[in-house]
Amino acid sequence: MSLSTHVLDTTHGRPAAGVAFFLVLADEIIFRGYTDADGRCPDLKGMSFQRGRYTLSFAVADYFRGLGLDLPDPPFLDRVRIDFGISDEAAHYHVPLLVSPYSYSTYRGS
Repeated sequence: MSLSTHVLDTTHGRPAAGVAFFLVLADEIIFRGYTDADGRCPDLKGMSFQRGRYTLSFAVADYFRGLGLDLPDPPFLDRVRIDFGISDEAAHYHVPLLVSPYSYSTYRGS
């Protein structure tokens, strides 16, 4: 099975490049990375995944501050955490994140 993610900055209407994130399985960080210029992480493509409960955690406040946005302290959204399950070992799981400093949305993509 495979996993991909795509982070879109809904404040600026573009892919969110340089967002730090990590992937957790069974309370252990199994991957750390950054989104590329297209808001994706191609390094996930070479990994293999098993059935289980996963968490993607994105450092969105750091990203928006890096763009010069003046966020409150503490920010409304510091990290966006997406808990999801992988149940079908033959399937591809795509987990997009659409995010602004004050809202986010996710879904299972294709």
